[in-house]
Amino acid sequence: MIDLKIVREDPDRVRASQQARGEDSGLVDQLLDADAARRAAIVEADSLRSEQKALGKQVGKASGEEKTALLAKGKELAEQVKAAVARQNEADERSQAAHIAISNIVEGAPAGGEDDYVVLEHVGEPPTIENPKDHLELGESLGLIDMERGAKVSGSRFYFLTGQGALLQLGLLTMAAQKATANGFTLMVPPVLVRPEVMGGTGFLGAHADEVYHLDKEDDLYLVGTSEVPLAGYHMNEILDLSDGPKRYAGWSTCFRREAGSYGKDTRGIIRVHQFDKVEGFIYCKPEDAEAEHQKLLAWEKEMLAAIDVPYRVIDVAGGDLGSSAARKFDCEAWVPTQSTYRELTSTSNCTTFQARRLSIRYRDESGKPQTAATLNGTLATTRWLVAILENHQQPDGSVRLPEELARFVGTEVLTPA
Repeated sequence: MIDLKIVREDPDRVRASQQARGEDSGLVDQLLDADAARRAAIVEADSLRSEQKALGKQVGKASGEEKTALLAKGKELAEQVKAAVARQNEADERSQAAHIAISNIVEGAPAGGEDDYVVLEHVGEPPTIENPKDHLELGESLGLIDMERGAKVSGSRFYFLTGQGALLQLGLLTMAAQKATANGFTLMVPPVLVRPEVMGGTGFLGAHADEVYHLDKEDDLYLVGTSEVPLAGYHMNEILDLSDGPKRYAGWSTCFRREAGSYGKDTRGIIRVHQFDKVEGFIYCKPEDAEAEHQKLLAWEKEMLAAIDVPYRVIDVAGGDLGSSAARKFDCEAWVPTQSTYRELTSTSNCTTFQARRLSIRYRDESGKPQTAATLNGTLATTRWLVAILENHQQPDGSVRLPEELARFVGTEVLTPA
Protein backbone atom coordinates (compact mmCIF):
# COMPACT_ATOMS: atom_id res chain seq x y z
CA MET A 1 0.00 0.00 0.00
CA ILE A 2 1.10 3.58 -0.49
CA ASP A 3 2.44 5.87 2.22
CA LEU A 4 -0.55 7.40 4.03
CA LYS A 5 1.55 10.47 4.78
CA ILE A 6 1.72 11.22 1.04
CA VAL A 7 -2.05 10.93 0.74
CA ARG A 8 -2.54 13.42 3.58
CA GLU A 9 0.10 15.91 2.46
CA ASP A 10 -0.16 15.67 -1.34
CA PRO A 11 -3.50 14.10 -2.34
CA ASP A 12 -3.31 15.66 -5.83
CA ARG A 13 -0.22 13.57 -6.57
CA VAL A 14 -2.13 10.41 -5.70
CA ARG A 15 -5.18 11.52 -7.68
CA ALA A 16 -2.95 12.16 -10.72
CA SER A 17 -1.43 8.70 -10.33
CA GLN A 18 -4.86 7.08 -10.22
CA GLN A 19 -5.87 9.00 -13.33
CA ALA A 20 -2.65 7.96 -15.12
CA ARG A 21 -3.59 4.35 -14.40
CA GLY A 22 -7.15 4.86 -15.64
CA GLU A 23 -8.40 4.09 -12.13
CA ASP A 24 -10.84 5.87 -9.85
CA SER A 25 -9.26 9.02 -8.39
CA GLY A 26 -12.27 9.32 -6.08
CA LEU A 27 -10.74 6.55 -3.98
CA VAL A 28 -8.29 9.15 -2.68
CA ASP A 29 -11.09 11.22 -1.15
CA GLN A 30 -12.67 8.07 0.26
CA LEU A 31 -9.38 7.25 1.95
CA LEU A 32 -8.99 10.79 3.31
CA ASP A 33 -12.52 10.69 4.76
CA ALA A 34 -11.96 7.24 6.24
CA ASP A 35 -8.62 8.30 7.70
CA ALA A 36 -10.14 11.40 9.28
CA ALA A 37 -12.95 9.32 10.78
CA ARG A 38 -10.43 6.80 12.11
CA ARG A 39 -8.32 9.48 13.80
CA ALA A 40 -11.43 11.10 15.30
CA ALA A 41 -12.55 7.71 16.62
CA ILE A 42 -9.13 7.15 18.19
CA VAL A 43 -9.28 10.55 19.94
CA GLU A 44 -12.78 9.84 21.21
CA ALA A 45 -11.88 6.38 22.53
CA ASP A 46 -8.67 7.62 24.17
CA SER A 47 -10.51 10.53 25.81
CA LEU A 48 -13.14 8.19 27.26
CA ARG A 49 -10.46 5.79 28.52
CA SER A 50 -8.69 8.68 30.27
CA GLU A 51 -11.97 9.75 31.86
CA GLN A 52 -12.60 6.16 32.93
CA LYS A 53 -9.14 5.91 34.49
CA ALA A 54 -9.58 9.19 36.40
CA LEU A 55 -12.98 8.02 37.64
CA GLY A 56 -11.44 4.80 38.90
CA LYS A 57 -9.07 6.80 41.11
CA GLN A 58 -12.02 8.79 42.52
CA VAL A 59 -13.91 5.59 43.33
CA GLY A 60 -10.95 4.36 45.34
CA LYS A 61 -11.06 7.44 47.56
CA ALA A 62 -14.87 7.74 47.89
CA SER A 63 -17.29 6.10 50.29
CA GLY A 64 -21.01 5.84 50.92
CA GLU A 65 -23.44 7.48 48.53
CA GLU A 66 -20.65 9.25 46.66
CA LYS A 67 -19.02 5.92 45.85
CA THR A 68 -22.35 4.44 44.75
CA ALA A 69 -22.89 7.36 42.40
CA LEU A 70 -19.36 7.10 41.03
CA LEU A 71 -19.78 3.36 40.43
CA ALA A 72 -22.99 4.01 38.52
CA LYS A 73 -21.22 6.63 36.44
CA GLY A 74 -18.35 4.19 35.91
CA LYS A 75 -20.74 1.57 34.57
CA GLU A 76 -22.23 4.11 32.17
CA LEU A 77 -18.75 5.22 31.13
CA ALA A 78 -17.67 1.62 30.51
CA GLU A 79 -20.54 1.23 28.03
CA GLN A 80 -19.47 4.45 26.31
CA VAL A 81 -15.87 3.18 26.05
CA LYS A 82 -17.09 -0.12 24.63
CA ALA A 83 -19.16 1.71 22.00
CA ALA A 84 -16.27 4.04 21.18
CA VAL A 85 -13.87 1.11 20.72
CA ALA A 86 -16.39 -0.54 18.40
CA ARG A 87 -16.58 2.68 16.34
CA GLN A 88 -12.79 2.85 16.28
CA ASN A 89 -12.51 -0.74 15.03
CA GLU A 90 -15.11 -0.08 12.35
CA ALA A 91 -13.28 3.09 11.30
CA ASP A 92 -9.99 1.15 11.19
CA GLU A 93 -11.53 -1.43 8.87
CA ARG A 94 -12.97 1.24 6.57
CA SER A 95 -9.66 3.06 6.45
CA GLN A 96 -7.72 -0.15 5.78
CA ALA A 97 -10.09 -1.16 2.97
CA ALA A 98 -9.84 2.29 1.37
CA HIS A 99 -6.05 2.26 1.73
CA ILE A 100 -5.62 -1.15 0.10
CA ALA A 101 -7.86 -0.17 -2.82
CA ILE A 102 -5.37 2.43 -4.10
CA SER A 103 -2.58 1.25 -6.42
CA ASN A 104 1.04 2.29 -6.12
CA ILE A 105 1.96 5.84 -7.12
CA VAL A 106 3.20 5.99 -10.72
CA GLU A 107 6.73 7.37 -11.00
CA GLY A 108 7.90 8.58 -14.40
CA ALA A 109 5.91 6.17 -16.56
CA PRO A 110 4.36 7.44 -19.82
CA ALA A 111 0.71 8.41 -19.71
CA GLY A 112 -1.90 6.19 -21.34
CA GLY A 113 -2.80 2.54 -21.65
CA GLU A 114 -1.49 -0.70 -23.11
CA ASP A 115 -0.58 0.79 -26.50
CA ASP A 116 1.01 3.98 -25.15
CA TYR A 117 4.41 2.56 -24.19
CA VAL A 118 7.59 4.38 -25.21
CA VAL A 119 10.32 2.45 -27.05
CA LEU A 120 13.63 3.20 -25.34
CA GLU A 121 15.98 1.04 -27.36
CA HIS A 122 16.26 -1.52 -30.18
CA VAL A 123 18.92 -4.21 -29.91
CA GLY A 124 19.81 -6.39 -32.89
CA GLU A 125 18.22 -6.68 -36.33
CA PRO A 126 15.32 -9.03 -37.11
CA PRO A 127 16.62 -11.92 -39.23
CA THR A 128 15.55 -12.43 -42.83
CA ILE A 129 13.93 -15.86 -42.97
CA GLU A 130 12.11 -17.14 -46.03
CA ASN A 131 8.86 -18.92 -45.14
CA PRO A 132 9.61 -19.10 -41.41
CA LYS A 133 8.00 -21.84 -39.34
CA ASP A 134 6.40 -20.85 -36.06
CA HIS A 135 7.73 -22.17 -32.76
CA LEU A 136 5.07 -24.87 -32.45
CA GLU A 137 5.68 -26.28 -35.92
CA LEU A 138 9.41 -26.31 -35.18
CA GLY A 139 8.84 -27.75 -31.73
CA GLU A 140 6.69 -30.58 -33.03
CA SER A 141 8.92 -31.44 -36.00
CA LEU A 142 12.00 -31.51 -33.75
CA GLY A 143 10.29 -33.47 -30.99
CA LEU A 144 10.55 -30.62 -28.47
CA ILE A 145 6.91 -29.78 -27.67
CA ASP A 146 3.81 -31.99 -27.40
CA MET A 147 0.67 -29.87 -27.06
CA GLU A 148 -1.76 -32.65 -28.01
CA ARG A 149 -0.82 -34.92 -25.12
CA GLY A 150 -0.57 -31.93 -22.78
CA ALA A 151 -4.22 -31.16 -23.56
CA LYS A 152 -5.14 -34.85 -23.19
CA VAL A 153 -3.60 -34.99 -19.72
CA SER A 154 -4.45 -31.55 -18.32
CA GLY A 155 -6.62 -29.61 -20.75
CA SER A 156 -6.01 -26.69 -23.10
CA ARG A 157 -2.88 -24.55 -22.72
CA PHE A 158 -0.90 -27.35 -21.12
CA TYR A 159 1.98 -29.11 -22.86
CA PHE A 160 4.91 -31.48 -22.53
CA LEU A 161 8.49 -30.39 -23.23
CA THR A 162 10.13 -33.53 -24.52
CA GLY A 163 13.69 -34.68 -25.22
CA GLN A 164 15.81 -31.77 -26.40
CA GLY A 165 12.91 -29.41 -25.61
CA ALA A 166 13.22 -30.27 -21.92
CA LEU A 167 17.02 -29.95 -22.13
CA LEU A 168 16.65 -26.57 -23.84
CA GLN A 169 14.50 -25.19 -21.03
CA LEU A 170 16.72 -26.65 -18.31
CA GLY A 171 19.82 -25.27 -20.03
CA LEU A 172 18.24 -21.82 -20.37
CA LEU A 173 17.16 -21.65 -16.74
CA THR A 174 20.48 -23.04 -15.50
CA MET A 175 22.29 -20.35 -17.47
CA ALA A 176 20.04 -17.73 -15.87
CA ALA A 177 20.67 -19.16 -12.40
CA GLN A 178 24.44 -19.15 -12.89
CA LYS A 179 24.48 -15.61 -14.27
CA ALA A 180 22.31 -14.41 -11.38
CA THR A 181 24.62 -16.06 -8.85
CA ALA A 182 27.66 -14.47 -10.52
CA ASN A 183 25.93 -11.09 -10.21
CA GLY A 184 25.40 -11.44 -6.45
CA PHE A 185 21.94 -13.00 -6.28
CA THR A 186 21.24 -15.78 -3.80
CA LEU A 187 19.60 -18.65 -5.68
CA MET A 188 16.32 -19.88 -4.17
CA VAL A 189 13.86 -22.67 -4.96
CA PRO A 190 10.77 -21.30 -3.16
CA PRO A 191 7.39 -22.82 -2.32
CA VAL A 192 4.81 -22.36 -5.07
CA LEU A 193 1.85 -22.42 -2.67
CA VAL A 194 1.46 -19.37 -0.43
CA ARG A 195 -0.89 -18.06 2.24
CA PRO A 196 -3.53 -15.42 1.39
CA GLU A 197 -1.67 -12.68 3.30
CA VAL A 198 1.41 -13.21 1.14
CA MET A 199 -0.49 -13.27 -2.16
CA GLY A 200 -2.53 -10.23 -1.09
CA GLY A 201 0.51 -8.45 0.27
CA THR A 202 2.25 -8.55 -3.09
CA GLY A 203 -0.79 -7.02 -4.79
CA PHE A 204 -2.05 -10.03 -6.78
CA LEU A 205 -5.51 -10.27 -5.21
CA GLY A 206 -6.84 -7.02 -6.59
CA ALA A 207 -8.13 -6.46 -10.12
CA HIS A 208 -6.38 -9.59 -11.44
CA ALA A 209 -7.35 -12.02 -8.68
CA ASP A 210 -9.27 -14.12 -11.22
CA GLU A 211 -5.95 -15.03 -12.87
CA VAL A 212 -4.72 -16.77 -9.70
CA TYR A 213 -5.36 -20.44 -8.91
CA HIS A 214 -6.79 -20.89 -5.41
CA LEU A 215 -6.98 -24.05 -3.32
CA ASP A 216 -9.91 -23.27 -1.05
CA LYS A 217 -11.72 -25.18 1.72
CA GLU A 218 -9.18 -26.97 3.95
CA ASP A 219 -6.08 -25.44 2.38
CA ASP A 220 -6.79 -21.76 1.58
CA LEU A 221 -3.53 -21.48 -0.36
CA TYR A 222 -2.69 -19.83 -3.69
CA LEU A 223 -0.55 -21.17 -6.53
CA VAL A 224 1.95 -18.49 -7.48
CA GLY A 225 2.18 -16.98 -10.96
CA THR A 226 5.76 -15.87 -10.26
CA SER A 227 8.35 -16.54 -7.57
CA GLU A 228 8.16 -12.80 -6.86
CA VAL A 229 5.34 -13.74 -4.47
CA PRO A 230 7.15 -16.19 -2.14
CA LEU A 231 10.35 -14.14 -2.34
CA ALA A 232 8.42 -11.05 -1.21
CA GLY A 233 6.97 -13.08 1.65
CA TYR A 234 10.39 -14.47 2.61
CA HIS A 235 11.15 -11.47 4.85
CA MET A 236 7.54 -10.67 5.84
CA ASN A 237 7.30 -9.15 9.34
CA GLU A 238 11.08 -8.74 9.57
CA ILE A 239 13.57 -5.90 10.00
CA LEU A 240 16.36 -6.36 7.45
CA ASP A 241 20.00 -5.40 7.72
CA LEU A 242 20.64 -3.37 4.56
CA SER A 243 23.76 -1.67 5.89
CA ASP A 244 25.91 -3.60 3.39
CA GLY A 245 23.59 -2.93 0.46
CA PRO A 246 20.51 -4.54 -1.12
CA LYS A 247 19.48 -8.15 -0.65
CA ARG A 248 19.12 -9.90 -4.01
CA TYR A 249 17.44 -13.26 -4.60
CA ALA A 250 16.83 -15.31 -7.74
CA GLY A 251 13.87 -17.67 -7.47
CA TRP A 252 13.58 -20.73 -9.75
CA SER A 253 10.03 -22.03 -9.71
CA THR A 254 7.14 -23.44 -11.65
CA CYS A 255 4.47 -20.77 -12.13
CA PHE A 256 0.70 -21.06 -12.63
CA ARG A 257 -1.72 -18.61 -14.26
CA ARG A 258 -5.37 -19.06 -15.09
CA GLU A 259 -5.11 -16.59 -17.99
CA ALA A 260 -8.68 -15.50 -17.30
CA GLY A 261 -10.06 -13.16 -19.92
CA SER A 262 -7.55 -14.28 -22.57
CA TYR A 263 -9.71 -16.91 -24.27
CA GLY A 264 -9.01 -17.04 -28.00
CA LYS A 265 -5.80 -15.04 -27.54
CA ASP A 266 -2.39 -16.65 -28.17
CA THR A 267 -3.91 -20.11 -27.96
CA ARG A 268 -1.36 -21.65 -30.33
CA GLY A 269 1.81 -23.00 -28.80
CA ILE A 270 3.45 -21.95 -25.55
CA ILE A 271 3.18 -18.16 -25.63
CA ARG A 272 0.29 -17.98 -23.15
CA VAL A 273 -0.07 -21.11 -21.02
CA HIS A 274 -1.28 -22.13 -17.57
CA GLN A 275 2.02 -23.56 -16.32
CA PHE A 276 5.62 -22.58 -17.04
CA ASP A 277 9.00 -22.34 -15.37
CA LYS A 278 10.85 -19.12 -14.60
CA VAL A 279 13.90 -17.66 -12.90
CA GLU A 280 12.89 -14.36 -11.29
CA GLY A 281 15.16 -11.75 -9.75
CA PHE A 282 13.90 -10.07 -6.56
CA ILE A 283 15.54 -7.24 -4.62
CA TYR A 284 15.06 -5.63 -1.20
CA CYS A 285 16.73 -2.24 -0.82
CA LYS A 286 16.45 1.20 0.73
CA PRO A 287 13.91 3.39 -1.10
CA GLU A 288 16.60 5.83 -2.23
CA ASP A 289 18.42 2.95 -3.98
CA ALA A 290 15.37 1.57 -5.80
CA GLU A 291 15.71 3.51 -9.04
CA ALA A 292 19.36 2.48 -9.46
CA GLU A 293 18.51 -1.14 -8.66
CA HIS A 294 15.78 -1.00 -11.30
CA GLN A 295 18.33 -0.03 -13.94
CA LYS A 296 20.62 -2.85 -12.76
CA LEU A 297 17.81 -5.39 -13.09
CA LEU A 298 17.15 -4.19 -16.62
CA ALA A 299 20.87 -4.52 -17.42
CA TRP A 300 20.92 -8.09 -16.08
CA GLU A 301 17.91 -8.94 -18.21
CA LYS A 302 19.69 -7.54 -21.27
CA GLU A 303 22.75 -9.63 -20.41
CA MET A 304 20.56 -12.74 -20.50
CA LEU A 305 18.96 -11.74 -23.80
CA ALA A 306 22.42 -11.24 -25.30
CA ALA A 307 23.21 -14.85 -24.39
CA ILE A 308 20.26 -16.15 -26.44
CA ASP A 309 21.09 -13.73 -29.29
CA VAL A 310 17.62 -12.57 -30.29
CA PRO A 311 16.66 -9.09 -31.54
CA TYR A 312 14.59 -7.18 -29.00
CA ARG A 313 13.39 -3.77 -27.92
CA VAL A 314 13.07 -2.17 -24.49
CA ILE A 315 9.84 -0.34 -23.68
CA ASP A 316 8.80 1.97 -20.86
CA VAL A 317 5.34 0.69 -19.94
CA ALA A 318 2.56 3.29 -19.68
CA GLY A 319 0.87 4.02 -16.35
CA GLY A 320 -2.42 2.48 -17.42
CA ASP A 321 -0.72 -0.85 -18.12
CA LEU A 322 1.12 -1.20 -14.81
CA GLY A 323 0.20 -3.79 -12.23
CA SER A 324 -1.14 -2.37 -8.98
CA SER A 325 2.19 -2.85 -7.17
CA ALA A 326 4.47 -1.28 -9.79
CA ALA A 327 5.43 2.38 -9.82
CA ARG A 328 7.35 1.88 -13.07
CA LYS A 329 8.03 -1.05 -15.37
CA PHE A 330 10.35 -1.81 -18.27
CA ASP A 331 9.68 -4.72 -20.64
CA CYS A 332 12.09 -6.36 -23.07
CA GLU A 333 10.21 -7.68 -26.10
CA ALA A 334 11.83 -10.10 -28.56
CA TRP A 335 11.15 -10.22 -32.29
CA VAL A 336 8.93 -13.15 -33.32
CA PRO A 337 9.43 -13.71 -37.09
CA THR A 338 6.17 -15.52 -37.83
CA GLN A 339 4.16 -12.78 -36.11
CA SER A 340 6.29 -9.91 -37.49
CA THR A 341 6.09 -8.21 -34.13
CA TYR A 342 7.76 -7.98 -30.73
CA ARG A 343 6.49 -10.06 -27.80
CA GLU A 344 7.31 -9.68 -24.11
CA LEU A 345 10.13 -11.85 -22.76
CA THR A 346 11.10 -9.95 -19.63
CA SER A 347 9.48 -7.49 -17.28
CA THR A 348 11.11 -5.59 -14.44
CA SER A 349 9.13 -3.50 -11.95
CA ASN A 350 10.04 -1.02 -9.25
CA CYS A 351 7.42 -1.54 -6.55
CA THR A 352 8.94 1.13 -4.25
CA THR A 353 7.60 0.59 -0.70
CA PHE A 354 4.15 -0.66 -1.79
CA GLN A 355 4.64 -4.38 -1.15
CA ALA A 356 6.94 -4.00 1.84
CA ARG A 357 4.43 -1.76 3.63
CA ARG A 358 1.72 -4.41 3.21
CA LEU A 359 4.06 -7.19 4.33
CA SER A 360 5.71 -5.20 7.15
CA ILE A 361 9.26 -5.47 5.79
CA ARG A 362 11.55 -2.83 7.23
CA TYR A 363 15.19 -1.89 7.74
CA ARG A 364 16.93 0.42 10.20
CA ASP A 365 18.15 3.81 9.02
CA GLU A 366 21.38 5.40 10.26
CA SER A 367 19.69 6.50 13.47
CA GLY A 368 18.44 2.97 14.14
CA LYS A 369 14.81 3.84 13.41
CA PRO A 370 12.80 1.23 11.42
CA GLN A 371 11.82 2.37 7.91
CA THR A 372 9.84 0.64 5.16
CA ALA A 373 12.01 -1.12 2.56
CA ALA A 374 11.57 -1.05 -1.22
CA THR A 375 11.15 -4.13 -3.44
CA LEU A 376 11.85 -4.79 -7.12
CA ASN A 377 11.45 -7.77 -9.43
CA GLY A 378 12.54 -8.82 -12.89
CA THR A 379 12.41 -11.83 -15.24
CA LEU A 380 15.77 -13.53 -15.83
CA ALA A 381 14.49 -16.41 -18.01
CA THR A 382 11.23 -18.24 -18.62
CA THR A 383 9.59 -20.87 -20.82
CA ARG A 384 8.26 -18.27 -23.27
CA TRP A 385 11.84 -17.53 -24.32
CA LEU A 386 11.81 -20.83 -26.24
CA VAL A 387 9.46 -19.17 -28.73
CA ALA A 388 12.01 -16.47 -29.64
CA ILE A 389 14.96 -18.88 -29.57
CA LEU A 390 13.36 -21.39 -31.93
CA GLU A 391 11.95 -18.90 -34.40
CA ASN A 392 14.96 -16.59 -34.65
CA HIS A 393 17.55 -19.37 -34.92
CA GLN A 394 15.73 -21.73 -37.30
CA GLN A 395 17.67 -22.99 -40.31
CA PRO A 396 16.45 -23.69 -43.88
CA ASP A 397 16.66 -27.46 -43.25
CA GLY A 398 14.24 -27.23 -40.30
CA SER A 399 16.88 -27.49 -37.58
CA VAL A 400 17.59 -24.82 -34.95
CA ARG A 401 21.15 -23.64 -34.30
CA LEU A 402 21.66 -22.45 -30.74
CA PRO A 403 23.80 -19.46 -29.75
CA GLU A 404 27.23 -20.52 -28.48
CA GLU A 405 26.72 -19.56 -24.82
CA LEU A 406 23.30 -21.19 -24.56
CA ALA A 407 24.52 -24.31 -26.41
CA ARG A 408 27.05 -24.98 -23.65
CA PHE A 409 24.23 -25.31 -21.11
CA VAL A 410 21.97 -27.37 -23.39
CA GLY A 411 24.69 -29.80 -24.45
CA THR A 412 24.20 -29.44 -28.18
CA GLU A 413 24.78 -26.75 -30.81
CA VAL A 414 21.96 -27.79 -33.14
CA LEU A 415 18.47 -29.07 -32.41
CA THR A 416 17.58 -31.68 -35.00
CA PRO A 417 14.74 -34.17 -35.41
CA ALA A 418 15.04 -37.01 -32.92
